[in-house]
Amino acid sequence: MNDFLVRMVSGLIMIGVALGAAYEGRDFFALLVAAASVVMFWEWRGLTKTWDMKWAVGGFLYAAIPAVSLIWIRLVEPDNQFPKLLLWAFIVTWATDIGAYFVGKAIGRNKLAPSISPGKTIEGLIGGVVIAALLGGAWVWDQQLGRALFVAAPLFALAAQAGDLFESWIKRTAGVKDSSHILPGHGGVLDRLDGLVPVAVLTALLQLLGLA
Repeated sequence: MNDFLVRMVSGLIMIGVALGAAYEGRDFFALLVAAASVVMFWEWRGLTKTWDMKWAVGGFLYAAIPAVSLIWIRLVEPDNQFPKLLLWAFIVTWATDIGAYFVGKAIGRNKLAPSISPGKTIEGLIGGVVIAALLGGAWVWDQQLGRALFVAAPLFALAAQAGDLFESWIKRTAGVKDSSHILPGHGGVLDRLDGLVPVAVLTALLQLLGLA
């Protein structure tokens, strides 16, 4: 099985698990998020174990705050229906990542941040943001969520890309390609959730402000 097929199949499985956990209920979803948070911190410490202690504290917050945010988003939505806002956060994050990957592969020419992540392109970023805005906006319209989310979708897509670049910088500074090898074709949990980290926190903030 080639690398792309492995990546695609494992990606679809992870999406299915995330959606199933979100739909199944708050307790199971909270358990899955907590487990992912623990693995994220473990990977972070593996990358930064020789760095100053402030990086350990920062890694704890980096793993814990988005986990609490995701659980909060799920808790405030009815337990007997699919969590609309949580799915919106997933859609924006996944659309950014997948859109940037395929658009970048197709027409990417100009490097976005070659010293941090040589594979990313400006065209890919634009494609990811546009696709996230369209799909996120369509979900807002269909589910009648807060209108602020129309504007938030492309902005949060940029935040997701920034989260991806930040984690890439951490790995490059640590001198490794992947945060671990837990997920076939994807590296580690940090590698898959780096974009969701800022999106989860920002979405929870919008919900707390009554804008979602």
